[in-house]
Amino acid sequence: MTSGPFSPLAMESLGHSIVTRMMEMNAIPLDDVPRFAGAGLYAIYYRGPFQAYSLLAQANGDRSAVPIYVGKAAPSGARKGIDVAQTSASHALADRVRQHAASIRAAQNLDITDFDARWLVVEDIWIPLGESALIRQHRPVWNAIVDGFGNHDPGKGRINGTRPRWDTLHPGRPWADKYPQRDETSAEIEQEIEEYLRSRLA
Repeated sequence: MTSGPFSPLAMESLGHSIVTRMMEMNAIPLDDVPRFAGAGLYAIYYRGPFQAYSLLAQANGDRSAVPIYVGKAAPSGARKGIDVAQTSASHALADRVRQHAASIRAAQNLDITDFDARWLVVEDIWIPLGESALIRQHRPVWNAIVDGFGNHDPGKGRINGTRPRWDTLHPGRPWADKYPQRDETSAEIEQEIEEYLRSRLA
């Protein structure tokens, strides 16, 4: 296969190095994530009995290899161009992962003990690149198929659209009941998940 000369500073190379470094970090139970300083990237892994995710659980076993969801957490004010010192003092990454843990605890058909997480504190400038590289490499099911896991309570008077797929499949977050139900059923979403994971993992 013919290709151009390798450039370690190319965007693809930089993204790969971020993903590789994050995968070297230890995965810990999602229920035990401490509050630490920094912003950056994270991945959440599932190894429980929910039938639609069975291939994912098998792929993970006890090694947390295939994430169910990946995301980023930038420090407050990052879009306004804050400095690196403020970025390193932020708790944005830990707070975001812990918010996700709260969503999973609220779900009626998920168990927080079936989830692990790993993360990487990254300088602000590299966070979007790292997230794009993670999604491109893993295409996690909660990023690609089941929208809404990362949503927040929309607040009074800000209800638009229908209930997210995640809350249709995993009911329990009280604010999701503010949304009208979807036309599709949880069974239909589960079937799409199974087909998607077969195409990715089988």
